[in-house]
Amino acid sequence: MHIIQLTEPIPQLAPQIATIGMFDGVHRGHRFLLDQVNQTAHERGFQSMVITFHQHPRQVLHSDFQPQMLSTLDEKLALLAQTNVDNCVVLHFTPEMAAMSARDFMQTILHDQLNVKTLFTGYDNRFGHDRTEGFDDYVRYGTQMDMEVRQSEAFSLAGVNVSSSVIRAFLQDGEIEMANRCLGYPYTLQGIVINGEHIGTGIGFPTANLQSRDSCKLVPADGVYAVTAHLGGHNEPLAGMTNIGTRPTFDGTHQSIETHLLDFQSDIYDKSLAISFIRRLRTEHKFHNRAELIAQLRRDKMEVQQIFNQKI
Repeated sequence: MHIIQLTEPIPQLAPQIATIGMFDGVHRGHRFLLDQVNQTAHERGFQSMVITFHQHPRQVLHSDFQPQMLSTLDEKLALLAQTNVDNCVVLHFTPEMAAMSARDFMQTILHDQLNVKTLFTGYDNRFGHDRTEGFDDYVRYGTQMDMEVRQSEAFSLAGVNVSSSVIRAFLQDGEIEMANRCLGYPYTLQGIVINGEHIGTGIGFPTANLQSRDSCKLVPADGVYAVTAHLGGHNEPLAGMTNIGTRPTFDGTHQSIETHLLDFQSDIYDKSLAISFIRRLRTEHKFHNRAELIAQLRRDKMEVQQIFNQKI
């Protein structure tokens, strides 16, 4: 996949079959749309193109906006590369771009700069300054500039139209398995292992305290999860259990993401760690004493071991 940054003039491109959107998470609905783009490009002998954004447009318009993203830019580009699309255009959204009408955007950027011949839109996608405009308007503008505009159908799973907002809702409710089904892969957080308060070590369950690489990446609902951990410098994935929350048994106040790696003993401070969520075991709650907490953690560990034994 060739990545094009539209921050400077680019050479004339071959005819493109394109689609545009945030593509946060590059979930199964996105891939359903991109399959249509790729197929149409192949049939016509053109190139396929996905047009996305460097950051959430609302971050440019509202500096205090804190999005809850399913993927970082690097993760998104890596996922898009797996779709076999020929070109990926990364737009750096600006206030000037935000002020453009849909027609001006289609003419100036899609037609004049990117040579888009056919534009696929998502079933609920809108762009341009006037958000009241929709698919029929895009078709009319496209006709004026010899650009075909098509609308993709929604991709449904278990009666749900798969979208980034739906997946966010699943994650915020702790419904990891449904979120993963919609994504088509396990939801993952990446970061660095930092020093914590060593409470886990004191009760026989040492944990790796994860500092996420991106503050805009969505953290799933508080609770205890079975996870697969990928540790920097360690080739094989590790089974683990992750607690997200404030550790109420110890009167914690700040949210932490702590992972106990099963059957693993090593100093991993400052190493990179990625945790992929498999199943939510339970919610986080306050125990009466340490002994009660330890007994529950032992049950959690047994459940995680059973989950991974079933996967072997």
